[in-house]
Amino acid sequence: MKKITFYTEVAYIVGLVMLAFGTALMTWGGFGMSMVVAPAYILHLKLSQILPAFTFGMAEYLLQGVIIAVMMLILKRVRLKYVLTFLTTVIYGLLLDLSMSVLPKIVSNEYIIRVAVYVGGILLCTAAIAFLFKTYFPPAAYEVFVKNISNRFNIKLFTFKTVFDCSFCAIAFTMSLLLLGRLEGIGIGTVICALIYGTLIGLFTKLFDKIWVFKDKFNLKIFKESEGK
Repeated sequence: MKKITFYTEVAYIVGLVMLAFGTALMTWGGFGMSMVVAPAYILHLKLSQILPAFTFGMAEYLLQGVIIAVMMLILKRVRLKYVLTFLTTVIYGLLLDLSMSVLPKIVSNEYIIRVAVYVGGILLCTAAIAFLFKTYFPPAAYEVFVKNISNRFNIKLFTFKTVFDCSFCAIAFTMSLLLLGRLEGIGIGTVICALIYGTLIGLFTKLFDKIWVFKDKFNLKIFKESEGK
């Protein structure tokens, strides 16, 4: 079967929209946030008690900014592309807030629908990350961290992704108890996500490679030349 060309610039846009909407779906499904998103959600719940205008999206790009800083410390280098990653996190945060504002109007409280919404959110998020890994644009900080640290220490990408996810699951659990005094945003879905996210991303990557050939349309050099070695 002849593969279809899929431009990486389009993959970037599609990936960000899918990731934001998928995260919102999981939030309203109510079975627990994904492990990497849960800390930001908990931070949002805590700080919004003091600052009502502090949104979920704001918490996301605040926390992801910290992750970018930690990554640069580990790698002992600063690259423009790492800094530009923060722009992606802001765009994602805005899309997330938009999705969160729309979904309450369309999501039902019926259990079977909540399950379907949650599963759909997981599939959208993992497919979105697979799309973002195909682009030369900086993806969300979580994915940049996984990609660069796994490369730096020669660890298999999807293996390190699973370890990273499980670690964030533990961080979210601790944050929830310390900041809120209860488990919030964490559930059976969080544990399931920690175990299967890396595998699902790998499966979507293989599926995309069978269907599409990812090519650059505009070749925006500022994002490539700043990659560094």
